[in-house]
Amino acid sequence: MGRGTVTLDAATRATTAPAIQVEGLTTGYRRGEPVLRDISFQVERGALVGVLGPNGSGKSTLFRSLLGLLPPWQGRVLIDGRPARPNPDVAYIPQRETIDWDFPVTVLDVTLMGRYPRLGLFRRPGKADRELVLWALEQVGMVDFRDRLIAELSGGQRQRVFLARALAQEPDLFLLDEPVSGVDAPTQHFVFELLERLCRQGKTALVATHDLSCVAQRFDRVLLLNREVIAYGPPQEVFTEALLNRTFQSHLLLLRYGDRVIVVEGEEGDGRSC
Repeated sequence: MGRGTVTLDAATRATTAPAIQVEGLTTGYRRGEPVLRDISFQVERGALVGVLGPNGSGKSTLFRSLLGLLPPWQGRVLIDGRPARPNPDVAYIPQRETIDWDFPVTVLDVTLMGRYPRLGLFRRPGKADRELVLWALEQVGMVDFRDRLIAELSGGQRQRVFLARALAQEPDLFLLDEPVSGVDAPTQHFVFELLERLCRQGKTALVATHDLSCVAQRFDRVLLLNREVIAYGPPQEVFTEALLNRTFQSHLLLLRYGDRVIVVEGEEGDGRSC
């Protein structure tokens, strides 16, 4: 440790460090072809943040960087004041298209996977872990399906199970990549209401989504991303036609009814309101 260096214990860090701090991040998969360029933003604890951008804008790449799976070429990524790395305090729900739904596992098995980041490779789940998993399934309304194969569920039910898996991990930070894509309306509302409740309890959530209308009405902050940060801030400041058009490179019309905002979208969404 160098002279003059000050370290923070876990309790002090938890009260002072932002949940996420990204400074000048440039990264990608092949040298010379960055996906993200000079990305900077900060997320305070308890915030519900929407990450919005067209396909190929770098949303999933950003999440891989936050998970510590893709190192920065330049800049830095801090989670809870520390460099990003695989961490049981960060739960990730991937896009549904990346999951093999035909794999023969039950709802209980999938949810129990959320305990392994806490347990490590060589410990088996105990009674307390199984009780926590059942609690998580109750929170998402899927405890009665615990013995059902995941392949037998609807799209909305599967997404609820993956939310339960994330809850069972007991994280401080949730990263969700397109959690409401292709699900029914009740599940969409349930996902956003659950996230709002978790953030009120002090958790933090970043949600990559194309559903601009729900983000406008429910989220604390919006990150407009298209390989670089177009804008970051509260929805009422960020959701302007000029900034959205820069982000999506298409025409987006904002309709306002009192405090409600409905975005009539082009290719990236269906214009639903929450």
